[in-house]
This record gives sequence, C-alpha cells and structure tokens, in this order.
Amino acid sequence: MTAVAGVLLVTLAGMLALGTGPSAAAPENDLCSPPGPAAATALPPKLSTAQQGASSDRYTTPNVRPLDGIDRTRLGLITPGKLSVGTLSDAPPSICVNSQGAFTGFDNELLRAVAAKLGLQIEFTGTEFAGLLAQVANGRFDVGSSNITTTDARRQLVGFTNGYDFGYFSLVVPSNSAIGSFTDLNSGTRVGVVQGTVQDEYVVNELHLDPVKFPDYNTAYANLKSGQIDAWVAPSAQAVGAIKPGDATTIAQNTFSLNNFAAWAVRKDNQPLIDALNAGLDAVIADGTYARLYEDWVPRELPPGWKPGSKSAPLPELPDFAAIAAQNADNRADNGGVEPKSTLRQLKDTFFDWELYKQAFPDLIKTGLPNTLILAVVSGVLGTVIGMLLAVAGISRTRWLRWPARVYTDIFRGLPAVVIILLIGLGVGPVVKELTGNNPYWLGAVALALLSSAYIGEIFRSGIQSVEPGQLEAARAIGFGYRQAMTLVVIPQGVRRVLPALMNQFIALIKDSSLIYFLGLLASQRELFAVGRDLNAQTGNLSPLVAAGLVYLLLTVPLTHLVNYIDSRLRTGRKEEPIDPVEQAVITEGRGA
Repeated sequence: MTAVAGVLLVTLAGMLALGTGPSAAAPENDLCSPPGPAAATALPPKLSTAQQGASSDRYTTPNVRPLDGIDRTRLGLITPGKLSVGTLSDAPPSICVNSQGAFTGFDNELLRAVAAKLGLQIEFTGTEFAGLLAQVANGRFDVGSSNITTTDARRQLVGFTNGYDFGYFSLVVPSNSAIGSFTDLNSGTRVGVVQGTVQDEYVVNELHLDPVKFPDYNTAYANLKSGQIDAWVAPSAQAVGAIKPGDATTIAQNTFSLNNFAAWAVRKDNQPLIDALNAGLDAVIADGTYARLYEDWVPRELPPGWKPGSKSAPLPELPDFAAIAAQNADNRADNGGVEPKSTLRQLKDTFFDWELYKQAFPDLIKTGLPNTLILAVVSGVLGTVIGMLLAVAGISRTRWLRWPARVYTDIFRGLPAVVIILLIGLGVGPVVKELTGNNPYWLGAVALALLSSAYIGEIFRSGIQSVEPGQLEAARAIGFGYRQAMTLVVIPQGVRRVLPALMNQFIALIKDSSLIYFLGLLASQRELFAVGRDLNAQTGNLSPLVAAGLVYLLLTVPLTHLVNYIDSRLRTGRKEEPIDPVEQAVITEGRGA
C-alpha cells in the first residue's frame, strides 16, 4: 500500500506540473459556457401531443409593478441590499459552475440582470436540489434558482415568480432500443431520473412507474450509456447537452406542459420580493437583455402559446431558431456521421481522460483539499472531545450519566449522516444565523462532530473496558483515587489500544465532509468531491470525480500507515541498539569500582 501511495503521489505531482501550462485551461467542450446560436434547436420533431398540458395558465400575473414603484427596503432580504441565491452546479446550461469557479448558466445570468435592475448585489451559493426549496422556505436563501418547474405540490412550500423558461421532458434511450415513446415504458423498464426533480414526479405520478433515482444528471446519463438503465427522463436542455458525437444514445420523444413553467422560488410569505423579481424580469425582457441571454445560453424555439414574464410583457425578439437549426443540421450532415464508440473507448473517455485529470488537480489541491482538511480536523477534534466524555459517562457508576450517553449514542449512530447534517444546518442554522452570518460552513463541521462523537465514544468505551481490571486495582493499591487511576492509568492504555479504530473514524470523516454541500456552500468553500463534481458538470465526464478519489487516497493511505507505525511503536517500544564495546567496558569498569 505504501508503494501505491508513492505511485499516486508521483502521478499527482506530474499532472500538477503538466496542468500549469496552457493545457490546463478550460475544457474544449465546457458545458457551462454559452453554446450560442450554433446549438440552436427547433421545436422537437418527436413531441408527444398526448402529454401536453391542456389546462390554462393560472399563475402568471396580468402585469407587474413598475420598477420605480418597488420599495427596496421592504423586500425581506436576509442581508439588506444583497440577494442571497441558492443554486446548483451540475445542470448546464441552466445552472452550473464554470471553469473559473463562478456560478453561472442561463437562470443565474438572467437573475443577475434582474438584480442589477433592482439595484441589488447578488451572491450565489451551491447546494443540493433535494434541500433547496426547504432552504428557501426556512430563510436560508432569499431565492432558489435551479430551473425549478412550478408544480402545485411545490407551491404548497414556496412562492414562485412568473416564468422565465419552459421545459421539455426528453426520453433518452440507447440507439438500438425498442423504446420509441413514453407509452412504451412499463413496470419492467428501468427508467432513470434525478431525485426530487419534476421528471421524478412525472414518472411516478403520471406514468405510475418506480424509477431508478440518481443524485445528478451526469451520473444518470453515465448509467444509461453503460446499460445499467433502459431509459432516462431528463430536461431537454440537459439531455441535448449530455449527448455527444459517438454516444450510442438518442432522444426518442419529448413532452411539454404549458402549465408548468420554470421560475425562481421565493419564501411563500415574501410577496414584495416576488413582485420585485417579476418587475425586474419584465424589464430585462423589454430592454432586450432576456433575448441576448436566451440566444447565448438556450437557443431553442419557443413553444406555441408560451412566453416569459407577465402576460403584459412583450414577446422577446428572438432569431429564427428553426432556420438556424436546419442550417446547422445541414452543416453537420456535410461533415459526415461519427461512428459509435466501442465499450472500451467509452470507458476510457468517461473515467480516464488525462486532460481533465490535469485540469482538475489544481482546483482540487487549491480549493478542495484545504476545505476537506479544515472540516475533517475541526470535526475530528471536537468529536474526539465529545466522544471521550460520552465514553466516560457510558461506564460511569451513575445512571444519570450512563442513560443520556446511551440515548445520545443510539440516536446519532442510528440516523443517516445527511439527516443529521440537514437537522443541524436547517434546524439550528436559522436560530444562530446572527452568529454564523447565515453561513452553514461551521454548522456542517459541528454536525460531523456530533455524528462522529457517537462512534468515537463507543470506540473509547470498548478500549477502556478492555484494560485488565488488575490495572485499576494496582493503581488503587498504591494510593490513587478512582478518578486518578482512570485518568492516569486505565484511559491512556485504552486509548492506545483503539488508535487504529480512531484513525478509521477520522478517514470516514474526511469522506463524509462531502455531505456538507447539502447545506449550501460558496464556490470558495467547496471540498474535494464538490470540486470534482463541478468539473464533471462542466464537461459531462466522470474523470474529475476519479481525480477527486485519487486525492482522497493520497490523504487516507498515508494516515493508515502512520497510525499503524505509531501503534507498533507503542506496543513494542524503541528497538534496542547494540552498545559500543568501548562504552560497555567503561560501564563495566565503573561498576567494578
């Protein structure tokens, strides 16, 4: 294993050296950059008319307040003058982190323009979609920006602005699949969706199927390409962006619901902010900003009967995307088709793209590694202190100490780590936001500490109870009190015996630090896995995640061998060295005298 760590270290150093040159620039196919008119698409040719929403739009406002009628002091913002936005990093071109580490995408750039119209600063924070709406409802963010489809169920939790985008659902299947439409899906079909999305709801509630749920779009698509699922129901923009030349996949059919547009989420009782964002949206539509951003980021033909903004907003002046798409198709036809990749080539390109390794490592070392170490060390030290207290309380002769320690241990060992992190971050966070500045970074470290302390306490307890009773008796025999004997004799021996187990727990903490992303972090606070995932989202390739895994190995393998070395030294002591003959003679002569 030491040799493996050495090889990894040499590989990493070489890649870092290579990554400092021009090749370390943004990837050629950065999905988190404006694709421009070259990516223009017309109305989907395989649009399912049976699935189109027939109900009228009940939510778009007839008009909006004029901008000069918006009172910016009554918007209910967490920080006056600043719009705090929760967003995602893994769904380009709508929302993503670009190669410069900035949150961008059509949704976020449009919101940035709206904030400028309102005279507000804006701050984007990355989080997971599963917790985004709850974080908006609880006041963690002022706005949720994640191409959120406005379903009736979601309106029970948060309020929404007028729509700024629409969304097709695309049914993506292997090129040789017998599945040609949504009606071909049945209980025997493994259908992939991203958990918590409107596609998840659609497959469950409309198609009445049990889908395979994934945490992000790239993982879902990778499973489709590898044959682990039979079909993928995805937002059209993500589906089109994910499919690359040579991929043996195709979009079998699309569907569209007029009643469920995409909008920004706002706390349900904050109508002034909803009104202000609606006014700003109409303003950027009127001055042409919307059309410019739309053409750059999501150049696709608007469906009949839909337009962004209020009902009184002007229709954006957009190019003829259908004609541009037809011209682009002709150009691609002139260039000839691309042969599908072999399985081995697909595996290599997906997991072992060396150029992406070189690009990933500088960010992993500069941003991800320090944050991972800070979270792990802080939570590890705090968890060790609490764990020792739990261990001592757990073996106490007083039941008023034993019982609370046991209840605490059972709860924190029994609950999933994500639940504990969300309970601390979203439950305690609003209470102490004046102290934390509404930044959950340190709350995440506390949550990890509370989680780890339950395990560390049991490790300490088992180590202490493994010490022979004679040790305590001998200490008491020479005049030590119970507390002195435990503190100076029994506990040190118990701790020494469980050092390997403690190091295993610290290694688990290093990896669990990736779960803090659920609470929402700034781009500068991302840990190793989040950095790898962001580049994964930019490129649609899983190589950056493998690169992050290599850095985790570089951390954990040396730590494992270090603790084994320390444990061995503590058990055997320092190796005796032979005494020099001259020195031995002097010692012997001295004794004879």
